[in-house]
Amino acid sequence: MSTRELSEKKLTLPQVKKELAAMGEESLDQYQRRTFDYVSKFAKIDEAAVDGLLERLVKEFGLDEDEAVQVVNCAPESVDELRIFLAGGRKIIETAKLEAVVALLNEHRVAKE
Repeated sequence: MSTRELSEKKLTLPQVKKELAAMGEESLDQYQRRTFDYVSKFAKIDEAAVDGLLERLVKEFGLDEDEAVQVVNCAPESVDELRIFLAGGRKIIETAKLEAVVALLNEHRVAKE
């Protein structure tokens, strides 16, 4: 009997969109199509920039991976909105850093239609 090791990876909405698009829309089942429709509507950050953006949020701004994924998924537009996503953490992040995070998100934000 073979043993398979399962692992979990947190994905942002743009990453999910990219993975589903790579599968080809015609090969998606109904749940995958619904998911693809959802992430297409609600992904707010350019999918090409997500990996580098996550890395920067973790390394430069001290967010943990969960926080970084949530921030990318919701793409807060102000420091006050951003504080909501980081309120559960035990660390305090300077306002200047929070402003820099919002500016970074703005650089990679998908244009609203």
